[in-house]
Amino acid sequence: LSSAWLMARVGADAPALAPLTSLAQEQKVLDYLNYIEKNQSKGMMNVPPEDGRLLRILTESSKARNVVEIGTSNGYSGIWICLGLKNTGGHLTTFDIDEPRFKLAQENFKKAGVNSMVTQVLGDAHKEVLKLKEPVDLLFIDADKPGYFDYLKKLLPLVRPGGLILANNTISAAPDLKDFVKAITTNPDLDTVFLNATDRGMSLTMKKR
Repeated sequence: LSSAWLMARVGADAPALAPLTSLAQEQKVLDYLNYIEKNQSKGMMNVPPEDGRLLRILTESSKARNVVEIGTSNGYSGIWICLGLKNTGGHLTTFDIDEPRFKLAQENFKKAGVNSMVTQVLGDAHKEVLKLKEPVDLLFIDADKPGYFDYLKKLLPLVRPGGLILANNTISAAPDLKDFVKAITTNPDLDTVFLNATDRGMSLTMKKR
C-alpha cells in the first residue's frame, strides 16, 4: 500500500505506520536507514522505504540465504535486505560500477553494523555476475534499465527453484524494460506479479519448482 493510499484512509496518523521493533540492535539499523533516506537520497535513486521494507520481508519470509543485488548505490536497499538476512544467517553480494557510491555504501554498511554479511563487487555487473556459481535465493535488480534483460538471462539459471526475482522501476522505466518484462511474463517456468505500491513499480517473479 502506498503512503498516499494510507493517508487517504486512516488519516494524518499514517506516517506512524513505520516499522516497529522491540530489539535495540534492529532499531539502530532502522534509525540509520532513516538517516540515509533523509540525508543521502539526492542523486542516488534509492528505493522508497516501502520497497525497502518489502525487500526485508521477502528476504526473511523466503528464508533466503544467498541474495544478489545488482545496483548497490549507497547501500540503502542492501541494508534493508540485511535486516532480513540477520534472521536467516544469509549473505548479500551486491554489485556497482560507480566507485564513489561503492565507497559510500561500504561506509554505510559498516555504520549500520551489517558489513560482515555483505560482499561488495566493484565493476561492470554484466561481466562480474558471470563469476557467481552458487544458487541464488533472491535476486534484486535496480541498475541500468536497458540491462535488466541481460542480468536476467545470465542469472536466471542460478536462481533456485522457488527463488525470487525482484526488479525496480517497472513503471517509471517501462520503455526501457520491454524485453525484460516480456521475458518474465511469457516464460512458463516463471510466475510474475507487479507491485505498484509506489509510482516506480516493482515486479516480483518466482521461479517455479
